[in-house]
Amino acid sequence: MLTKIVKLSLAGAVCAALAVGCHSSSSSTGDQAAPAAAAPSNADAKAVPEVTVAQVASYTKEKSATVFDANDPDTRKEYGVVPGAVLLTGKNYELSQLPAAKSDKLVFYCGGTQCRASDAAAARATTAGYTDVSVMRAGIRGWKDAGMPTSSPQS
Repeated sequence: MLTKIVKLSLAGAVCAALAVGCHSSSSSTGDQAAPAAAAPSNADAKAVPEVTVAQVASYTKEKSATVFDANDPDTRKEYGVVPGAVLLTGKNYELSQLPAAKSDKLVFYCGGTQCRASDAAAARATTAGYTDVSVMRAGIRGWKDAGMPTSSPQS
């Protein structure tokens, strides 16, 4: 029984440590965080298709999608950004940051596989009527791990 408790405690600690890696809950404009009820549910998050680093690299090369960075300034400073990405200003970003055409391909990313800021940002675009929205689940960490170039964030 004690072994089972220790294993469960260790699993909880690992999950907590992974969750700390995503800094994107803050907003660079100083806005208060939205209540938990405003975050997308797991069903909403799964409704947005996921794309791979290779697909996003192809989109950026072909200029066939607009890529959005949903990270906070600290994560951007530490890891950089996908070159050409639009830097969102928190999960309640201004919809004017999105393209005018609702059919344009939009890709959102955040810190990595455990981060869900990109899901919240993508859900906001979907709710606003955009029809070709996806998430790069690997995030900026996966992008870098794949050897892809990054650029310094430009305010």
